[in-house]
Amino acid sequence: MAPIGSKARRDRIVHLATTTGLASVEELSRLFGVTASTIRRDLAKLTVDGQLARTYGGAMALAAHPEASLRQRTGEAFEAKQAIARWAAAEVCPGESLLLDAGSTVGALAHELRTAKDVTVATTGLTALQELADVESVHVECLGGTLRPLSQGFVGPLTEAALERLTFDRLFLGTDGVSPEHGICEADLRQTRLKELMARRADRVYVLAHAAKLGRRPFHTWTPLRADWTLVTDQAADPRVVDGLRSRGVTVVLTATEPDTAPGTAREPVG
Repeated sequence: MAPIGSKARRDRIVHLATTTGLASVEELSRLFGVTASTIRRDLAKLTVDGQLARTYGGAMALAAHPEASLRQRTGEAFEAKQAIARWAAAEVCPGESLLLDAGSTVGALAHELRTAKDVTVATTGLTALQELADVESVHVECLGGTLRPLSQGFVGPLTEAALERLTFDRLFLGTDGVSPEHGICEADLRQTRLKELMARRADRVYVLAHAAKLGRRPFHTWTPLRADWTLVTDQAADPRVVDGLRSRGVTVVLTATEPDTAPGTAREPVG
């Protein structure tokens, strides 16, 4: 990055801390081409000004990444979510047992599954339950537990206990962020633990995440992204993040918002 003034650099530091999570002195020093001492002075001033909170080795935004509600997220990247959902639904075969996470993209998949025949869907998400409640050709199981109002999903020991008695052909996970180094990100530790437990009960695991979520680290709780999982995103995905995921053995599928424009990225829904 070309040298910039101290005020512009500090503004950029606040932006980075707010959009990507924790900002470390080492990372910021490399990014801006200045010494670690300069970055520490920047962070000290931003802390005094009430724009950042100091942490060991760096800083974070005071209101970094307040978790958006499911209602707020439903309208984001709508076309990308629809394309991802169509691709995922096309993977499903009649007679299969599916496990659906909470989240807006997985909710879009549940909508696509309304045309499915002879499948069983277990879910931790209210959106999926609402989408499939009146579909007679889909057998629905609710993995109850403690409801998180923001995510509209069930978590906790009751949910985990229900999982122990079931296995699935496919699992479809949502996420708040995807990092090649860390995995998939959530706001709540109970959610990351639950995702790990869900993955142990399924033969095939898919992570559904539109492009804006790739490279984001909005929170600090993670589920490792295993090499045998498939990440389904859209063609706007950052190539550097995609390459980083593929270098770790993760299969990455890039869907098209118009299914007819990219052969092989979307197929007819099951039915």
